[in-house]
Amino acid sequence: MTPPTHLLTPAMSGVLERIRRAGRPPFHAMTPTEARAAYVAGAEVLEPPRAVLARVEDITVAGLPARLYAPSRDVLPTLLYLHGGGFVIGGLETHDSLCRQLARRSGGAVIALDYRLAPEHRFPAAQDDAWAALRWLAEHGAALGLDTQRLAVGGDSAGGTLAAVCAIQARDHRLPLALQLLITPGTAALATHASRHLFANGFLLDATTIDWFFEQTIDRSQRHDWRFAPLEADDLGSGAPACVMLAECDPLVDEGIAYADKLRAAGVPVQLDLARGMTHDFIKMGRVLKEAAHAQQFAADALIDAWRHPT
Repeated sequence: MTPPTHLLTPAMSGVLERIRRAGRPPFHAMTPTEARAAYVAGAEVLEPPRAVLARVEDITVAGLPARLYAPSRDVLPTLLYLHGGGFVIGGLETHDSLCRQLARRSGGAVIALDYRLAPEHRFPAAQDDAWAALRWLAEHGAALGLDTQRLAVGGDSAGGTLAAVCAIQARDHRLPLALQLLITPGTAALATHASRHLFANGFLLDATTIDWFFEQTIDRSQRHDWRFAPLEADDLGSGAPACVMLAECDPLVDEGIAYADKLRAAGVPVQLDLARGMTHDFIKMGRVLKEAAHAQQFAADALIDAWRHPT
């Protein structure tokens, strides 16, 4: 199968060429510790300088390290943000710039969570941490100056998976959420969707790397658990409104569309944005891709609207 590189925008194609010329070993060729260091080293190279905010504070949420971002010291609606990285890499530093932009653009507070990573903490450790943090914010966020009546959950990639799972758990526990913000989420247990093969190589997130993340994170016998693959959930009805943001040239795009379709079929309001010619992780490349800033603003606008009209 010939990779459809013609779908990429010239700017996105240029980014991929720069990454290839850099000659960085793929994550799957490293140990988890090495991969984490490499991700931190390169995470914000393609992002604009970190925005200055009124509040940037390292805090603890449900016993876990976290960071609070807010554009003012007012009592603000809040987004719990869960970083991407295949459940193996990523953390507060790799997503600092993105979280600052979401806080700046939305006018709300963003709480980034440093959840436990695999392989030291395999499934469902990350899911347990994300849900514990969401419950903690609902119960104790007011002490941080947060409006816990207007609470949203979001994330990118694996963090988008965690956000989708949290939205299901929130529904089941009658914890009202204003929005679930799902940015290029993984939702499927297996590589059965066409995009997993069409964009398997040469589009930033390769199939071999996905497989490596999965192997570090979860036993094969567990992969149909909806907390890992939310497409497997029996019922998505009555969940929080969703904003689903996808990249056209991403191996995860088809399962993202399938999840948006399943939410809609269950009666959940869905905003779907498909960034043409973009790859996975494009939203973190605002220094070189205008589409990143557009996506950040789309996410912020969805939050603003959801907080203005909470369920």
